[in-house]
Amino acid sequence: MRLVGRARDIVTPQDGGPPLVRVEDSFDARLRPDRTIVAIEATPSRSALSRLVGSRGGGRLRLALEQFVPEERRQATPLYLILDDISGASLISVWAWSQWDSQWLSATRGSMTESQWAAMLKEKEGICTGFAPGSSSLDIHRISDRTGGTPTTDLRHPDDPQGWHELTIQNSVGMRRARRIDVTLGEVIDIDAAFQDSAARPDGTRSALHEYQLTATADPATLRLLSLAATPRVLPFSECPRAVNNIARLAGSRLSDLRQTVLDVLPGTLGCTHLNDALRALAEVPALVDHIREAAPAS
Repeated sequence: MRLVGRARDIVTPQDGGPPLVRVEDSFDARLRPDRTIVAIEATPSRSALSRLVGSRGGGRLRLALEQFVPEERRQATPLYLILDDISGASLISVWAWSQWDSQWLSATRGSMTESQWAAMLKEKEGICTGFAPGSSSLDIHRISDRTGGTPTTDLRHPDDPQGWHELTIQNSVGMRRARRIDVTLGEVIDIDAAFQDSAARPDGTRSALHEYQLTATADPATLRLLSLAATPRVLPFSECPRAVNNIARLAGSRLSDLRQTVLDVLPGTLGCTHLNDALRALAEVPALVDHIREAAPAS
C-alpha cells in the first residue's frame, strides 16, 4: 500500500488577494498489507520520521508518533494531522477494491467459513455506534450488500483553483481521505469543517463511503467550544448517524485538548470512528487562529 499525505495552512487576506501559504507538509509512505510501515519520508524532511518504520497503523501508531516525533503534535504542524490519519485511512482503504470489482466482498467472504466470518464481525461489535450490538452492520446475511458507496464529485471547485493543495491523480484502485477546516475570526471563532472518505471508480468518477460536515464556535480568549453541530452526509449503515446525538458532551472542551478529549468522552458505541476523527482534528484550530492573527495588517 502506498500512502501520500498532503496538508497546508493558508490565510485568505481581507483585501481579497491570493491565499498566503503559512506552512505546508507532505509525506510518502509504503505499508504492508497488515499496515506495517516499511518506508516513510516527509517534505520538508524530518530525519526522525524514519523511526516510524516497523510501526503499524492503528491506535499504537499514535503512541509511536508521541515517542518519535512529539514536536509535531505540540507545534500543531500539518504533518502531524496527516500522520495521525495513517491509522484510519489505511484501515478503510481496502474498500476501494469494491468500486472496481462488484464481487470483491463476496470473494473475500468466500475465502472464509461462515463461523470465521461471524467471528470477524463479532470482533467489531461495540467499537462504534455503527457496530453497536444488534446493528445491521453485524448481520452476516446483509453485510455482503454494503459495497456500493454514494456518488460524489471532485472536491476542487473550478472557480477556486487555489482552494485545495495538489491532489494525487487516481486512475486505478485508490482511496482518498480528505478534510478541510475553515476558520473565521470575529467576536467568536467560527469553524466550518468537512471530512470525506472516497474511492476512485473505473469511469473516472468517485464514490464516498463516509462524509461529515461540522460547524462550531469557540471563545477567542479561552479557546473553548461554545457550540458544536455535525451533519452526517454519507455513512454505510443506518445506525451510524446516531453518533451525532452525543457530541454535545464536548461542550466547553478546550480545542487543543480535543485529540484526547474526544476519545475519552465518546468511546465505543457513544461515537462514530469517522466523526471522532473529524472532531479530533479540530485540535488544530488554535494554530489556524494564530495564522490569522499573524497575517492581520497592523492597526
